Amino acid sequence: MMAAYTPMILQYLQVKADYQDAFLFFRLGDFYEMFFDDAIKASQELEITLTSRDGGGDDRIPMCGVPYHSAPAYIEQLIEKGYKVAICEQTEDPKQAKGVVKREVVQLITPGTMMEGKGLNDKENNYIAAISIFKNNTYGFICSDITTGESRATLLSGSFEEVLNELSLSGAREVVIASDFDEELQRKMRERASLTLSFEDDTASKEAYHNLLKNVSHEMLGVTVSRLLNYLYRTQKRSLDHLQPVAPYQIHQYMKIDYFSKRNLELTETIRSKGKKGSLLWLLDETMTAMGGRLLKQWVDRPLIEKEAILRRQSLVGIFIESYFERIELRERLKEVYDLERLAGRVAFGNVNARDLMQLKRSLLQVPELKDLVGKLPGEEAAKLAGSLDPCEAITGLLERAIVDNPPLSLKDGNIIQDGYHEELDRYRDASRNGKTWIAQLERQEREKTGIKSLKIGYNRIFGYYIEVTRANLHLLQEGQYERKQTLANAERYITPELKEKETLILQAEEKSVELEYQLFAEIREQVKEYIPRLQALAKTVSELDALQCFATVSEERHYVKPEFSSDRKMIIKDGRHPVVEKVMNAQEYVPNDCDMNAEREMLLITGPNMSGKSTYMRQIALTAILAQIGCYVPASSAIMPIFDQVFTRIGAADDLISGQSTFMVEMLEARNAIVHASSDSLILFDEIGRGTSTYDGMALAQAMIEYIHDRIGSKTLFSTHYHELTVLEAELARLKNVHVSAVEQNGKVVFLHKIKEGAADKSYGIHVAELAELPSELIRRANDILVELERKDNREGQQTGKPTATAAEASEQLSFFAEHGEQKVPLKRKEKQLIDDLKDLNILELTPLQALNTLYELQKKLKA
Repeated sequence: MMAAYTPMILQYLQVKADYQDAFLFFRLGDFYEMFFDDAIKASQELEITLTSRDGGGDDRIPMCGVPYHSAPAYIEQLIEKGYKVAICEQTEDPKQAKGVVKREVVQLITPGTMMEGKGLNDKENNYIAAISIFKNNTYGFICSDITTGESRATLLSGSFEEVLNELSLSGAREVVIASDFDEELQRKMRERASLTLSFEDDTASKEAYHNLLKNVSHEMLGVTVSRLLNYLYRTQKRSLDHLQPVAPYQIHQYMKIDYFSKRNLELTETIRSKGKKGSLLWLLDETMTAMGGRLLKQWVDRPLIEKEAILRRQSLVGIFIESYFERIELRERLKEVYDLERLAGRVAFGNVNARDLMQLKRSLLQVPELKDLVGKLPGEEAAKLAGSLDPCEAITGLLERAIVDNPPLSLKDGNIIQDGYHEELDRYRDASRNGKTWIAQLERQEREKTGIKSLKIGYNRIFGYYIEVTRANLHLLQEGQYERKQTLANAERYITPELKEKETLILQAEEKSVELEYQLFAEIREQVKEYIPRLQALAKTVSELDALQCFATVSEERHYVKPEFSSDRKMIIKDGRHPVVEKVMNAQEYVPNDCDMNAEREMLLITGPNMSGKSTYMRQIALTAILAQIGCYVPASSAIMPIFDQVFTRIGAADDLISGQSTFMVEMLEARNAIVHASSDSLILFDEIGRGTSTYDGMALAQAMIEYIHDRIGSKTLFSTHYHELTVLEAELARLKNVHVSAVEQNGKVVFLHKIKEGAADKSYGIHVAELAELPSELIRRANDILVELERKDNREGQQTGKPTATAAEASEQLSFFAEHGEQKVPLKRKEKQLIDDLKDLNILELTPLQALNTLYELQKKLKA
């Protein structure tokens, strides 16, 4: 069947055979064409016209195309949808071709290898990852950003969940795996994130990138790194000189925040909008450069656990806070610094243009000022940062001499190189400029000679230079004065031998000038490429300065304080606030709260009404810990913190519809993740555990978890619940304390005070919250009636079965009431005395605890009556 196709279609099919998983953009003249299934699918995805052509077979071939000059926009649309695009270019001059013009794929563009375009977020890395599976549940993981050249790799062991967590943390859009990679694990990766999967079986390290592996000593890690590098070199087909040596890391070097906790705490994006606004990163991001923004996100994703490293950042933040005027000047200078990391990547990749190099020059011109500013700051660490600011004067000087200040976007139209940079180029330009001056003079002479004031000399690419005379003035020309070239509706165009000769000189000079300019630009680009390592080192220092000044700016503006770190398990936060909620609400409206935990007070059981702020309080504790361990100041009036190795949260409720898991199953999986992996140095936040099942099931699970964490793990734990019965655990578990979020009832309405107080709450005020939500009044009245009836029924059943009819908080209140009355601390009425005598007649010590509570509860009701 293939033999029936035309030679060009056969060529297309041969190329397409190697790129079955990509759209093949096949260059034909000024268009990229697609055929067969590619054309049908591309016409749908890009909303372009589907046509057909005769391909030599029995049927017409589906076909669609896009102009080559607008192709980047179409390619970006496909990449955003998760597709790959193979660019197939003509690799020989059509005039010299014998038969079909030679074509070959010059680059495969994928979601993980995008180098430019709107799809790249300036303040986020664009990672491509690779994963390898080894024996004994060991996995190799690497993620690389080819726009910046940075790569990080690690070995993971145990559950594949560890790999999924790293994958989610990196935000990688593409993952490279072996062709026989387990299909169930592929499914899990797709469930966790929107990913493009690519395949690479070659894991042999090549000499070409041996230097990139110099820090990788473990054989299994080397296999994984080589898999990714082989894929990149095979698909990009160009220089990747900007790739930096791979940096190995271990996950226990940083505070571990699993995927669920990161989502629940809304560290880098919110749960509802999936956007940055409303997240901790949104609050913090006062960076002035794209590089600083990316580093800030990396710091938020991976808080430190090494105390010395945290204190170093703290110290520099403190210096920037104290050096207000220097910090303001630094911010102004950083505004003028472009993305050095990605500029260096574009230089290496070969797609840098003259405007990019001007951005590089303007950025480097700021470095001496930055160096001087930072050098004036006190402290050894500031001096080190100043010493790392390399101005790269040679590049600045080269670009100053070579590139014009406002170059055009295209490299093939000339006018890029400065006059005086290259002698031969200056000669071409002189010839071209003098020729154009001569043409201007000729136009004036011919107007005077003919008396035709509207006579003009013009130029177009088809006919070259010409003399144009309108029809109304043709009678003023002498016979044979000019040679006719072209006839228009309202004018005639002519040439003269002299004009033709000058045209040849001018056009040759311009053509040679443009060719030479492009050659000179390529040479300049190669010279800049030699400085890529220095530019990347400079970018690291600038981004660190930017992230640190960002912490200082936020801390000063929002009145944060420097936290201290304890070695005796103390966590004492005074007037703590939720940083994001405080910003959204306005600082004056936010109610601050304390948190007091230590070795004898490891768990807080939090009760209180719905909407009172239990979840906000729990989140603010976790965010305070994270802020402290990324080196930022924290929202409080004072804070003493332990250094946590992990943070686990179970907050909020959501079905996982993709994997078919209910809210309760998601809740149990997240709880399991914390309980299995937490240590005594971890922080656990559990919000309303057990509410997705029946009351007794949920209460039993909640109590069992509390006891397990208390007895087996010893983590700092905040556990909020509406199961008030659990508050009796304070008497049984030595390191558990009851606290509650206070509320008062006024005129039948609940008022939330949002204040954390010692002890347990008395009730949940659920119907009051429903009333605040403006449910129909008839419904609210009915709910109150049902509640009264249920409470009465519960009381009756309790008397029959021994089931307690009072919550633990109410029982505690009742015991206190009778203790005070028994000691005659208040005047008693006759009725009260009689009831106490009745109580004395009972041998309460012979009753079970449940019966005793019920008895007290009933007696109190009589007293209140």
